[in-house]
Amino acid sequence: MSASSVLVQAVPRLVGRYASGSGAKLVVLGGIHGNEPAGLRAGERVLRRLQELAPPFAGEIVVIAGNTRALAADRRFLSKDLNRQFTPERVAAIRSSAESERADPEDAEMFELLQVLDAELGAAGGAAYYLDLHTTSAEGIPFVLFGDTLRNRAFADHVPLPIILGLEEQLDGTLLEHVNRQGYVTLGCEGGQHSSPAAVENHASLIWLALYHAGILGTELPEVREARVRLRRARGSRPHLVEVRYRHSIGPRDGFRMEPGFSSFDRVAPGRLLARDVRGEVRARWAGWVLMPLYQGLGEDGFFLASDVQPFWLFVSTMLRRARLAVLLQLLPGVTRHRDREDSLVVDTRIARWFPLEIFHLFGFRKLRWHGPVLIVSRRPHDLSPPTR
Repeated sequence: MSASSVLVQAVPRLVGRYASGSGAKLVVLGGIHGNEPAGLRAGERVLRRLQELAPPFAGEIVVIAGNTRALAADRRFLSKDLNRQFTPERVAAIRSSAESERADPEDAEMFELLQVLDAELGAAGGAAYYLDLHTTSAEGIPFVLFGDTLRNRAFADHVPLPIILGLEEQLDGTLLEHVNRQGYVTLGCEGGQHSSPAAVENHASLIWLALYHAGILGTELPEVREARVRLRRARGSRPHLVEVRYRHSIGPRDGFRMEPGFSSFDRVAPGRLLARDVRGEVRARWAGWVLMPLYQGLGEDGFFLASDVQPFWLFVSTMLRRARLAVLLQLLPGVTRHRDREDSLVVDTRIARWFPLEIFHLFGFRKLRWHGPVLIVSRRPHDLSPPTR
C-alpha cells in the first residue's frame, strides 16, 4: 500500500479532556510523528487519574493526537514530515485549499489539526498553555525546549529538566513554532526513547507540573510532588541550561549512519567520530553534548551539538529584554531593522563581522537565516506579554 493511499483515520484526533470551573487551558499534543505515541499514553494516564481524584480544578486540559494516520500505521510520517510543514506560507495555503487538493495524507492531517487547534486554543477563556510531546530514536534523558520568549522561559523554569535553547529555532515549520507565533505559552519535551515506558512516565510528570504551575490544578497533589522528584532524578548531573550550536542536517541521498552507542546528552570531545555518510566520516567540531542522535530510517536531523550556558547570561538577557533595549542593536554598524518584519534585523556581515552572535541572542534574536553575506536574525513575537485577543 502506498503512503498516499493510507487515508483511513484509525486513531481519534481528540484523545480526551477534563474540565472543571473556569480558568486557564492546557492543550497537550502527542504523536505529531506517528512512531511517537508516548505523549498520548501519558495524556490518557493523567486524564484517568483526574477522573478518579476529582481534585480542586479551575480550567481545562485537552489531549490531542498529532498525525493520526501515521500513528495508525506506526510510521514517523506517510509522505512527508508533518512537523516541518507549519510555515506561515504553508499554513495559509492549507487553510485555503479545497478538499480535493488535500489528497496527500500529511496535508489532510495539517488541515484537520489547524481546525482543532484553532477551536481549542481560541476557545480558552483565560490563559492558554501548549505542550508538544516527542520521543527520540536513541536512548537518553528527557529535556525541554521552547521558542525563546521570557513567558516561555518562566513556564519552563518550573520543570527540573535540562532546558535546550536554540533547538526549536534551528528547525522551520514545526507545530510548536506555529502555536508560539500566535502568542500562547508553549513548551516542547523530548521524553526519552520511542518505546521506553520511562518516556510515558516522563511525559505524564511534565503534564502534572504544567497543570499545577498554570494554576489549573488547585492543590499540589502527591502526583505533582512525585513528578518533580522523578524529573530531577532523570536529569541527574546534567546541566540545567544548554544551547544548540550545530545541527547536522541530512537528506535521503546522504547515506547517513550514526555510529552505534550514542544517547542524548552524551558528552563528546572535539574530533569524536559520530557518524558516517557518502562523504566519509562525520566528527564533532567541538566539545559538547550530543542531542537526538538518529537511529531510525526517517528524519532530517542526524544529530545536534550543544554547549553549556551560564545562568548569569540568562539573567542578563532577561534584564535587557524587560528594559526593551533591543532598539540599541540598530546602532551597531551594519545592523538595520528589517523593512517588512518587525521582529527581525538585517546584519551585513561584511561590516558587522566582529559582532558575536551571542549579542543578538541576549536580546532574543536566535533564528538565523543567511542570504549570501547578509544574515537575518529574528526573535519570537509576544516576548513579554500575550497578544490582545
